[in-house]
Amino acid sequence: MNDDIIPIMRIADTLLVALQGDLDDATVIRIEEQLTHEVSRTGATGMLIDVSGLSAVDSFIARVLARVVAMIRLLGAQAAIVGIQPAVAIALVDLGVPMGHLDTALNAHQGLALLQRLRRNDAQADY
Repeated sequence: MNDDIIPIMRIADTLLVALQGDLDDATVIRIEEQLTHEVSRTGATGMLIDVSGLSAVDSFIARVLARVVAMIRLLGAQAAIVGIQPAVAIALVDLGVPMGHLDTALNAHQGLALLQRLRRNDAQADY
């Protein structure tokens, strides 16, 4: 049985996942498990999580996204959230959801550049 909830595309050493539609809490938890498993399984050094296709992001989804990013970092990869729509950004700020510690970019192209910078900074910090 295939437990994959969402397709994950690989671009070199980066995984790209596009979240879409309305996500219920149980699906979000399964996505969290799938994403962390894929980083571990593939040895990817980066992940872009594209949220531009989400119709809404509530405080629970935002907290899970922040948790996923933290887990991915613990697995030795960098992660960035891309595609946050203006209405979603406003809602997250209005809800008081702390997202300042997350790396974000406007789109996947800028997100890939951000991941490259983060990886370079990690490599320099190792010296």
